[in-house]
Amino acid sequence: MLKSFFLKGANASVARWVVLLIDVSLVLQTFFIAYLINFNFKLNFQHFGFFSQVPLVTLVATLSFLIVGSYKGTVRQTGMKDALNVFYGVSILFIILTLITIADRRYHITDRFAVPYSVITIHYLLNIIVLIASRFIFKRIIFRVINEYKPPKNTLIYGAGDAGLLTYATINNDVGNNTQIIGFMDDDKRKIGKKYNRVKVYDTKTITKAFIEKNEVQEIIVSIQNVKPFRLMQIVDSLLELPVKVKILPSVDKWINGDLNIGQIEEVKIEDLLNRTPIKIKNPILQKELNKKVILITGAAGSIGSEIAHQVGNYQYQQLILLDQAESDLYEVQQSFLRKGHQNFSIEVADIRNKLRMEALFKKYDIEIVFHAAAYKHVPLMEENPYEAVRVNVHGTKNVMDLALQYKVEKFVMVSTDKAVNPTNVMGATKRIAEIYANCLNLKGPTKFITTRFGNVLGSNGSVIPLFKKQISEGGPIQVTHKEITRYFMTIAEACSLVLEAGIMGKGGEIYVFDMGESVKIFDLAKKMIHLSGLRYPEDINIKIIGLRPGEKLYEELLSSKENTIPTYNDKIMIAKVHQLDCNEVQEKIIALAELDNMDNVQIVSNIKEIVPEFISNNSIYEKLDKSILSKRNV
Repeated sequence: MLKSFFLKGANASVARWVVLLIDVSLVLQTFFIAYLINFNFKLNFQHFGFFSQVPLVTLVATLSFLIVGSYKGTVRQTGMKDALNVFYGVSILFIILTLITIADRRYHITDRFAVPYSVITIHYLLNIIVLIASRFIFKRIIFRVINEYKPPKNTLIYGAGDAGLLTYATINNDVGNNTQIIGFMDDDKRKIGKKYNRVKVYDTKTITKAFIEKNEVQEIIVSIQNVKPFRLMQIVDSLLELPVKVKILPSVDKWINGDLNIGQIEEVKIEDLLNRTPIKIKNPILQKELNKKVILITGAAGSIGSEIAHQVGNYQYQQLILLDQAESDLYEVQQSFLRKGHQNFSIEVADIRNKLRMEALFKKYDIEIVFHAAAYKHVPLMEENPYEAVRVNVHGTKNVMDLALQYKVEKFVMVSTDKAVNPTNVMGATKRIAEIYANCLNLKGPTKFITTRFGNVLGSNGSVIPLFKKQISEGGPIQVTHKEITRYFMTIAEACSLVLEAGIMGKGGEIYVFDMGESVKIFDLAKKMIHLSGLRYPEDINIKIIGLRPGEKLYEELLSSKENTIPTYNDKIMIAKVHQLDCNEVQEKIIALAELDNMDNVQIVSNIKEIVPEFISNNSIYEKLDKSILSKRNV
């Protein structure tokens, strides 16, 4: 009960008045002690008007504390600012009592309110010491009550610089936190062996598994400002073998009102350990291109579509239309926009496969730019459901493209995938068909059709990171399809920045790709995630190899190879080289595929392979079609 009272408080306003009452009572006690000290502990206070002065001191003290608001601070989070407020309060009390005494003695009003100057001075000094000290004493008592049943969480801080000391101070000032800093660790020889706030600095080389177990260390907080991504990866990698959780200090620009909050010290994200520097695009032309434009985003409830929407939300668009068929997720996007105060946006629940519905929207809004993110993206599911893959990725996309051309949209920017490169699955092949159709339409009117390709997106719906996190939370095992499988990764924000950049860079007909850094071994990624969770592989969480899924590649194509791309003004962004096709012939086939109905899966995939001859199925039942096509060619 006592612990709950200190943590939550029955009523915040009541707690404040209690603090005020305690402060005033302490002022009266120090007033009594000041008289004792001044008059050599003689107890004849009546002669000096002590009892008639007590009400005056009570009133003035109350007014002083009300003026500065020193009673409003939370005692369990007392800091230097609170101590300063107390100092201001007792100083005002000192000044008012002095002025009253001067006036009373000069004009001889009653002589009852004239406190001896020596008493006022002693009282002032006692107030500074007692009231400020009481704050920190109460804070310590509350800390002991709150943490009475909490075992301390032994923690090391990696970095004994300014950031490390600030982290130490932040943790120490948080009463509700049971973290106990047992040491700093640093590789700077000048700091090793020294003590900061009585806490020793250890050499990073001495922090071994034996040290961690001996001192029962549970966490290590990496506290270095402006650390390079590669250096951060080195540091965290070196700590992952230790049986501890690794946390990281956020950059200064993310601190709340310029102050570090303990809640901002969070576990290292797997994104921090990918061997690549995030691409940051700052193009002033974006503002010019997107301002005062009517913009449609399809698939706006998805990971990519919603991030595009939020990035576009930072510009002065004329009207933003957010479209998706997933009503619940679209509602979340709508609420996010409302919370951020965005205006002039519309929410449209619609299916891109319904051309009549889509045409009604093109008639309703004078759309100038389309960002098309609506698609089915899950490889194994689409391998089993090729009809649905075609209906959305080909037929639905064709609907939106045809309407964009019909209504003379300025630019149509499509989100594609690296799986469209030499596809081995239905999903990738249908996205490649959409790319081909975009290129063909680009020659038929004023609309500029532009495509962006990128790989796996961290944190997106269906990506490997959330899946691994869920498997770890359930106790494992983590399921990996192949021990040697690798993938390229980037963040959602990067992917969407690329889409926006392509929208203003493109002249029509291009397929944009970008430098995705080094590929990541999924098996190693799984091990790092286990360690980041404070667990051990394979003792706590094992990794199970389940085999490649239908349509899955072992290695993704390296889109950024110089042989396959043309450079742009941004060295991280390139244009993919694709072979030219006979648009008249291929367009007829795409239209026929989009309108097909009552066909079985094998017939659908066979038609897809006719349009995309480089589509060679892998680990799939449709491999037999490739053998049939190959035998026909040989004949």
